Amino acid sequence: MSTPAYLKVSVQPEDFDTGAELQQLKAATPQAGALVNFIGMVRDLSADGKLDEMVIEHYPGMTEAALQRIAEQACQRWPLLGVRLIHRVGSLAAQAQIVLVATTSLHRQAAFEACAFMMDYLKTEAPFWKKEIGDFGERWVEARATDEDAKQQWQKNNGKSPT
Repeated sequence: MSTPAYLKVSVQPEDFDTGAELQQLKAATPQAGALVNFIGMVRDLSADGKLDEMVIEHYPGMTEAALQRIAEQACQRWPLLGVRLIHRVGSLAAQAQIVLVATTSLHRQAAFEACAFMMDYLKTEAPFWKKEIGDFGERWVEARATDEDAKQQWQKNNGKSPT
């Protein structure tokens, strides 16, 4: 595929304004017929009990590069016009926004699949470490086999939606 008109990746402690981010993406890709987005949030419940906050750590420089590679891989697989990827770091309260993945394309299928692909790869390929804090104390979040399985499905299906 080609280089999109708009590709922006950020790792930041600050919250993001979803409406403003999507408006910027729309304005940068006026020919788009589809805009798909996913917003990930801190759940208020973990496997161990009530969750008060999540601390997300990263390796500066390495993390941004990994997210950039994931976005570029999506652009190589699908005819995207634009990509906006934001991941927050630091101490986040329950219900806080963690991640925004947004894509634009001429048609919806490419936008949907690219958004799902980036989330599946982000969960396994981006160097983030998450610690949950709640009524159970503190614990580091382990990698989940289901996240790796989701990534593997993209590889088995040659970049097509695993569903």
